[in-house]
Amino acid sequence: MTGGGPGAGSLTVGVDIGGTKIAAGLVDEQGAVVRRTRRDTPGRTLAPRAVEDAIADAVQELLDAAGERAYPAVGIGAAGFVSSDRATVVFAPHLAWRDEPLRDALAGRLGVPVVVDNDANAAGWAEHRYGAGQGEPRLLLVTLGTGIGGALLLDGEVERGRWGLAGEFGHMQVVPEGHRCECGNRGCWEQYASGKALQREAREMLLAGSPYAAGLARWSEGDPGRVEGHHVTAAARDGDGAALDLIGDVGRWLGVGLANLAAALDPGRILVGGGVSQSGELLLRPTREAFARQLTGRGHRPLAPITATDLGTDAGLIGAAGLAREETMADREDGSD
Repeated sequence: MTGGGPGAGSLTVGVDIGGTKIAAGLVDEQGAVVRRTRRDTPGRTLAPRAVEDAIADAVQELLDAAGERAYPAVGIGAAGFVSSDRATVVFAPHLAWRDEPLRDALAGRLGVPVVVDNDANAAGWAEHRYGAGQGEPRLLLVTLGTGIGGALLLDGEVERGRWGLAGEFGHMQVVPEGHRCECGNRGCWEQYASGKALQREAREMLLAGSPYAAGLARWSEGDPGRVEGHHVTAAARDGDGAALDLIGDVGRWLGVGLANLAAALDPGRILVGGGVSQSGELLLRPTREAFARQLTGRGHRPLAPITATDLGTDAGLIGAAGLAREETMADREDGSD
């Protein structure tokens, strides 16, 4: 592989692994992404090695492009439960990983240290360092993609919990005996307030033959199974009534879940990121309304502002790169390997 020193102007590879795509980029010391690449995430029916192959291929492309400016560490943000020592992906609902030793497997292939964290933790760290969460001592981030991820940062430090598994807010039960979730339970929050929920509801509307869904039908090309969440977002931006209703439903469920989190965690600011957040105020307006209605002690406590992230879908890879740089640099200063 191409090696480089940790001097000024070096570039760090960050990787954000989701249920459908692997996004990777070269990130500078100010958090700017100067080069990108992506791969499709191999399906869950394939061996975990297939995901590792795709990650290694994307990382090597970027290391080669960076040349002598490549910082000698790689950051990985993984959509799953990451162990407290941040070496193993214990469980990934949307991937084939089960007790996957991702850190050591990738480090052995790439020949550089690898820092692994939950993807939402990485995104939250990036938003606190470079984005909309700067200066907030108690920051809550929720990311809406295939599922729901989350992170809590206290004074800029990620709160990972006793076992490293904090922040899995998407698997709070909000509807007893509700929709089955990939995690094995029913009624999880992400089944009602995520890209997958948006997709499912749109397809069900089309399968029912609802004339109200005529605007969405143009995206289906005769097959409701072709409609995805980003199609609903595009239709909503065009003013389609059915799409606006579907986005509003997701927003209301999002607000309910955020009110539950606020009751437990009392954040000073709530950031909403991930692909679904690109709906902007079409999503956030009903979210804030539901949050204000459901919040315990409403009328007698401040309402934490709910805003979109600044870094968008880049937050995960930016945070992964920044954590890799920061933590390996600290190790060098301590004289450890």
